[in-house]
Order: sequence, then structure tokens, then C-alpha cells
Amino acid sequence: MKSNNMKRIIICLVIAVALAACSKVQRLDERAAELCRYIPNPESLESSRGYLTEDFFAVLDTMFYRLPSHEAMDHEYNYWFVTDDGTPLAQSPCEVLTVEQSDDTHAVATLSGEHRLAMEYVGGEWLMADLDDRKADAARYIVINRREQAVRQAISDYLLREIAPQYLQGEICVPCLMIAHEADSCVWGNFLVFWYNQVGDTFKTVSGGSHPGKITLRDMDANPQVAQFERVGDGSLFEPTARRIFGEHYDVFQNMNANESVREAVRREQLQEYIRRQELPVRYYQDYGWPAVEL
Repeated sequence: MKSNNMKRIIICLVIAVALAACSKVQRLDERAAELCRYIPNPESLESSRGYLTEDFFAVLDTMFYRLPSHEAMDHEYNYWFVTDDGTPLAQSPCEVLTVEQSDDTHAVATLSGEHRLAMEYVGGEWLMADLDDRKADAARYIVINRREQAVRQAISDYLLREIAPQYLQGEICVPCLMIAHEADSCVWGNFLVFWYNQVGDTFKTVSGGSHPGKITLRDMDANPQVAQFERVGDGSLFEPTARRIFGEHYDVFQNMNANESVREAVRREQLQEYIRRQELPVRYYQDYGWPAVEL
């Protein structure tokens, strides 16, 4: 009799454990489905914040908003967390297919469309910790971008120090870097300087000029500095020296340099970044004899 009672108790315990496990999986399914509604993008990150782990939010916040934008960046993150037709995943039907829990605080939900949503149990609730391994992608992107910005800052400092004084000076000098190629410690491109006077909400161009060539840097891993600037010649020397200096990158340079719309787009974008950093109330720039261009 006691043996039968014990068997019944054991069976009941097994059933209870199984039901609890099923209930827990169901809750994870439900939470994963809820988190799908808060998959972030550059326009909705802040509204998703309460549903992301702190480190996932921080890396996306840095990449979406804290890095300067310029023509060398392809803004590939605009295509993260979207469906094949470009619709944000948070705005699309998102079915949770399976949930696998690896330990008490980590689980991964497989979603329709072959997406994988990582969840972490933090502060009493399950939060989105990653999606399709984008957190690692973002961290790598940030490292690359910060290195690139250090290089750009070194080149800009050099232009301000060595090239800008050669021109009629205004109140503000803003370099413009049109980069054709980067490799190791070398940067090929057209490096421009523009002097401006600020008149109300407009930068009025005072002077400026372009200096194409190849810049070699030193101390790349610590504090990049310009070590050498090999410049393209003027007049009849332009094409032969440009072909020699740019080599296999000559066509890229020439296509970029000869396209006025590309030059102005790069200039406008880098001016926007300068104005944002300096917090200036400037909305336009204007070359002498030309209409003002809105920034």
C-alpha cells in the first residue's frame, strides 16, 4: 500500500515538474512574442529601451546616434532588423517558432524569417539581449569607425595647420575630406579646405581649395599623425602625377573628383557634422555668386 502511494506521489511530482516546465516555456514564448514588437531601429530605439538589456541598448545607441556620419559610411544599420521588403521587423507579423533556454538567465527564440532573438533574464524579467548577432557586429563597427575618425581628425588637423594658412582667412576653417581609398597607414583622396564667415544662419565662403594626393600616417594604433603628404601636381602635371600617386585607385579618384554633385554632397555632409559638434545655429552655406545651399 505504501509502495503504491509512493508511486502516485512520484508520478504527481513528475507531472507537476512537467507542467511547470511547459508553463515556463509558454511564458518564454509569450515574452519573445512581446519583445518582437520592440525590435529597434534608428527611429524607435528610445521607445524600445525598456525591453533591451543595458549593453544591447548602449551599443545600438552609440552606433545609431553617437557616431559621426559622412560619405565613407554606408549606413548599413538602416537595413538591420527589417524584412526583405525593408519593413521594420517590429511592424511586421513576427511568429515565434521555438524557444531554447540554455540556462536560468539565457534563452534564444527562433523567429519566422530565420531570425534569432536572444533573451536574458535581468532584474526579474526577460529582455532582448541581441538579434541575429548584431550586438557583436555593432561593437566591431564602432571600433572601426572610431579608428577611422582618429585618422580623419589627424588629416583635418594637418590641413588646418599646414594648408589653411595659405588662403585668405575667414572666421572658421572647415576641412573637407573626399577619400578615394584607405589601406594600412595610407589615405588617397582629395583634401579640401574652406574658410567661412558666419553671417546669421549662413556660412559665407571666403576662400578655399583642393589638394589631391596620398597621405601617409604614423602611430596608427595610438595617436595617428600625418607623416607625409604626396600631392598631385598642377596644370600639365596633374594627370601624370595623379596616375602615379593614385595608381589602381585613379579611376575612383577621378570619378569622384570630377562629379560636382558628389563633391557638394560630401561637403554638405561634413559641414553638417561640424555644425552639429560645434552647436552652431547655421542652416546654409553660400559660395560667392551662388545661391545659398541648405544644410
